Amino acid sequence: MKQFRVGVIGCGNIFPMHAASLGHIKAVKIVAICDKIPSKAKKTAKKYRCKYYTNYKKMLDEESLDSVHILTPHYLHPEMAIEAAKRKINVLCEKPIAINPKDASRMIKICRKNRVKLGVISQNRYNPGAQLAKKCVSNGSLGKIKGVKLIVSYHKPKGYYTKSDWKGTLDKEGGGVLIDQSIHFIDVLNWIINDRVEYVEAHIANRMHPEVKVEDLAEGLIKYKKGAYICFYLINYYPYDDHTEIELDCEKGRVKIVKNSARIDFYSGKALKAAPKKGQYIDYGKGVKDYWGFCHSIQIKEFYNALQTGRNPEITGQNGLETLNIVWNIYKSAKLQRRICF
Repeated sequence: MKQFRVGVIGCGNIFPMHAASLGHIKAVKIVAICDKIPSKAKKTAKKYRCKYYTNYKKMLDEESLDSVHILTPHYLHPEMAIEAAKRKINVLCEKPIAINPKDASRMIKICRKNRVKLGVISQNRYNPGAQLAKKCVSNGSLGKIKGVKLIVSYHKPKGYYTKSDWKGTLDKEGGGVLIDQSIHFIDVLNWIINDRVEYVEAHIANRMHPEVKVEDLAEGLIKYKKGAYICFYLINYYPYDDHTEIELDCEKGRVKIVKNSARIDFYSGKALKAAPKKGQYIDYGKGVKDYWGFCHSIQIKEFYNALQTGRNPEITGQNGLETLNIVWNIYKSAKLQRRICF
């Protein structure tokens, strides 16, 4: 079995999800980490007994890496992925793949040219609830999807933005509640529906975060070619982080997904449930927000299984681009105040 030498760029809030996941895979070893803040890089490297860098290109040049995890602000993803690909290093990138489809396409093209694998974190696809919904839609037991309801009600206080040099900025984050928090759920639903988008029509606003210029509200419609549609309402100024509400209304039943679980009530009277099993998820440590989902370890393990066998990972750069393209056109629709056809 090949042993993979792994580097991680970015030691922020999402780092424990990746580090803990890698620690449960025998075939990998974190040999280096990188963060622009020297004290953070040094402290993290000491904990994981590896080398540290403050310049990611130097790390890529010196460490003979097999793969790199990119956990940095959104706008840095394309540049870092491309630099890794040029050095024949496989890439696993946090969501979103990029801020705009053009940069995402460039990442995919250069990774393909250099014959390296590109994966994009979309961990919520692996939740038991999402897996059950996908299975019952795919096997036809639910019939056609008529419509989907997506409601996100999160809480982001002023400090969430003011303590960061990139959160809440259009040029570095790409937007607000849509591209940062809600992209996960749009990705899951697009994966479950598995159809081409016909058009999007949407509105965005900033209602309670005057300190930034990105949206804290987005609402609208994603319409698919075969008739299904997603009606969504997304905010991050609720008093607390409520569970995301997802419902799929289908010909033969309804699906309700809450956090990692789901219940399907068929009109025939039959019901199915899915929920995490005891011990299914690893411990990521203190401070990890539960609404991120707990399936990073499943996706990261799958990524390295793909590298071992030489196949593409289940969630590729192309999948990341598809989701980003929907988000990008929602922003475009809101800006132009009209329907955007695909």
